[in-house]
Amino acid sequence: MPDNPLHVVDVFAQEKYAGNQLAVVHEAATLSDEGMQKITRETNFSEATFIESTAEDGGYDVRIFDPAEEIPFAGHPTLGTAFVIREFVRDDRPDELTLNLGVGRVPVHVERDEDGNELYWMRQIPPTFDRTFDRSLAARILGLDEADIDDNYPVQLVSTGLPTLVVPLRSLDTVERARTNREPYYEELIDPHGNLNVLLFAPETEDENDLHARVFADCAGVPEDPATGSSNGCLAAYLVANGFFDSDEINVRVEQGYEMGRPSLLHLRATKGEDGIEVEVGGRVIPIAEGNLL
Repeated sequence: MPDNPLHVVDVFAQEKYAGNQLAVVHEAATLSDEGMQKITRETNFSEATFIESTAEDGGYDVRIFDPAEEIPFAGHPTLGTAFVIREFVRDDRPDELTLNLGVGRVPVHVERDEDGNELYWMRQIPPTFDRTFDRSLAARILGLDEADIDDNYPVQLVSTGLPTLVVPLRSLDTVERARTNREPYYEELIDPHGNLNVLLFAPETEDENDLHARVFADCAGVPEDPATGSSNGCLAAYLVANGFFDSDEINVRVEQGYEMGRPSLLHLRATKGEDGIEVEVGGRVIPIAEGNLL
């Protein structure tokens, strides 16, 4: 196998060994599709990315794989790959980059938070809102009572490049008790509607944040994900579309991964205007390891 440079980073992490792990492979045009899939499975992470080339339009051609298949978009791989390009590929450390992904061109830029930490932000493609589902289906899928689902807001399928079923729950305890029940999950959700993530959230939190979330993606070989930028982009669009914070503009902090022992922090911004909803998701990226494929 070619001697490709490799970096491992933790995305949406506040410190090392938290957030969502990502392997980023350089010079990946030398690898086959089968090789990329095998490397992804070898890492045992939610996803791995492969930087193929710098395109003529100035963006970077990047492919994303989860353990099951290649996917057109994912959040923490987008930010983590932009970090690796900025820190280890480019000499000029630009504050703006563009990744050419399966969904198209995704811009990423860097800002500093109030503590001086660098946050990587991506603007996701405009959200689409698909069908809504009965609370009873969500309850069966998640092993909960129907009364645990907040009936003030819909159970809805949303996509900003990767479909996510957004499920509003009433309490932190309910989020912590949830699990996927295999039979209804596959027979009533995945088989008829295709592979998608399930994001559940509540307004009660462990720390001083705005929402607590979990994401299940059993169909992709990821029973639970510690930090999911794509699904949280769907959540951001959902929040403004449904007036969850009684505003057409939000800037909120979402905690995820606590149940897995990998606490994560995602920053969500969304604005609803005449031309639709604009969504941005941001977070920190922390380098963990570097080396080469052998």
